[in-house]
Amino acid sequence: MIDPRAASAAHGLVLDFVGGPVGHRSRFGGGRGQHLPRAAGFTNGSTPTVIDATAGLGRDAFLLASLGAQVTLLERSPEVYKLLEDGLAAARASEPHVAEIVARMTLLYGDAKFLLSRLKADVVIVDPMHPPRKKSSLVKKEMRLLRQLVGADSDSLELMQAALAAARKRVVLKWPLHADALEGLPKPCHQIIGKTTRYDVFMCHRDT
Repeated sequence: MIDPRAASAAHGLVLDFVGGPVGHRSRFGGGRGQHLPRAAGFTNGSTPTVIDATAGLGRDAFLLASLGAQVTLLERSPEVYKLLEDGLAAARASEPHVAEIVARMTLLYGDAKFLLSRLKADVVIVDPMHPPRKKSSLVKKEMRLLRQLVGADSDSLELMQAALAAARKRVVLKWPLHADALEGLPKPCHQIIGKTTRYDVFMCHRDT
C-alpha cells in the first residue's frame, strides 16, 4: 500500500489527504457551516457540482468533495499537477472513507482559462496566487513554496472572466481579507468574511 504521507515533491511540499490539517479539517472543520461551503452554496438540501479552477494543494477541493460534491480540479503547473496526482493516488490506496471522497475528485491538467470553456458546473472556485503580503513572515512556509513553483497569477482577471462564463450558479473568488478588489470585476453579490480571507460571491443563474 502507498503511504499517503510519502507523496512528497520538489521544494519540500507534501500532499497528505489522510492526516494532518486536511484530514482534521474534513473531520472536525464544521461541515457545511464553514466559510467556503457557505460561499459555494452548500446547504442541507443542496450539494452543487464544483470546478476548482486553481487546484493548488487540493485542500479546498477535498473539503468540498468530503461534503458530497463532485469536484473537478484544474491545475496548470506541471509540478503541482504531479503533486496532486501522486497525493490523490496515495489517498485512493488508503482508508476506505478517504478513497470514497477522492473518487468524487477529477484532476485535469491545463490552463483553466481555456479548459473552462469546455466544462460546466454549478460553482467555480477561483483562488489565484494572492498578492504578496507586506509582512512575509505571516505567509505559511508551504504557501511560499507553492509560490516558488507556480509564480504570480498575473491573469487573474481573465481567469475570473472565464469562470463567470462557465458557472451555472455562482463563482467564488477567494481573496485576502484586506486586499483591494480585483480591478475590472463587477462588485460581488455578497461576501463571506473570515479571519484572514474573504469569499467574494458572484451569482450567475444559468440554466445550462
